[in-house]
Amino acid sequence: MKSHEKGTREPLFNIVKRSDIVWWKAWLIRTLAIVFALVVCALVIVVLTGYNPLQVYTAMFKGSFGSKRKTMVLLQNLAMLLCISLAVTPAFKMRFWNLGAEGQVLVGGLASAACMFYVKDGMSNAMLLVIMFVASIVAGIIWAVIPAVFKAKWGTNESLFTLMMNYVAIQLVSFFIMFWVPNGSSVMGIINQSTESGWIPNLFGQKYLFNIIVVAVLTAVMFIYLKYSKHGYEISVVGESENTARYIGINVKKVIIRTMMISGAICGLAGFLLVAGTNHTVSKNLAGGMGFTAIMVSWLAKFNPILMVITSFLIVFLQKGAGEIAMTFRLNESVSDILTGIIIFFIIGCEFFINYKINIHSKHKEG
Repeated sequence: MKSHEKGTREPLFNIVKRSDIVWWKAWLIRTLAIVFALVVCALVIVVLTGYNPLQVYTAMFKGSFGSKRKTMVLLQNLAMLLCISLAVTPAFKMRFWNLGAEGQVLVGGLASAACMFYVKDGMSNAMLLVIMFVASIVAGIIWAVIPAVFKAKWGTNESLFTLMMNYVAIQLVSFFIMFWVPNGSSVMGIINQSTESGWIPNLFGQKYLFNIIVVAVLTAVMFIYLKYSKHGYEISVVGESENTARYIGINVKKVIIRTMMISGAICGLAGFLLVAGTNHTVSKNLAGGMGFTAIMVSWLAKFNPILMVITSFLIVFLQKGAGEIAMTFRLNESVSDILTGIIIFFIIGCEFFINYKINIHSKHKEG
């Protein structure tokens, strides 16, 4: 009786995690992903609208750089998104999933608005701005430290906690607007429009230049803090393994609370810049969803503040361009959202090929 040895079939391909990849190869993959995304978008444009894709892409570019004002608005939006992204990055690098940036920005903006209402009389604009700045920072810190303390002391789920804090902040803003606006319209107008008390003055005739400069400096400081400081090292170690951090003598609870204080302070700063330098008012949509978009910006940049400039620009450019497409070609805004979604899908998907490689086997059987 013959015994037949059964062969084992090897899979056609297997997925292997990359230990490391050269930086230029990673950016080459990202560039190819954007090119493929534009090709797919072109096909979608032809099928859905019949327009020439080049005309649509030209309109997208004009939506961001069509005039000096549009360029400054783009840079302002980029600065605010980048600021909030910098805020969540230290926490994310520590593996503390801070989903409450939206609420932390709101309470920071609310603190600035309250100062514009109650502390303006008999005070110079410069002193009022300093008070607004400090109040916004403190408010953002308080809003971020609450879930940090619960996480450090009792191990609560930081994702749910910070997410729920957003809704509390929204209701706080809604309450104060109804309190400040006597007609019950629930819509806050421009604060101190006649006196411009609490408004950041224009620099060189540009309304948003102060915000842009502040965020540019903050980006450099955050890069140095995370990469070269002792605190940045401790954040990295805690993110890798809390047990390892404890073993080498790092106080994990202290690092968690301190890092969230930094995140909350930067979110409070964003709220101050939005109220004092951009909108001159407060509403429950003050952050405009940037608190959640910042998560994608930070993750795509691998928690690198310098690379966040690129990812923030890409997201803002797509958003501005999509709006211009809808207006120029009189299309439903859903079409522009589809194009934006396709491009972002390719950008996120290409990260798989950066972190993993696919090995294809030419031989399927082994005896």
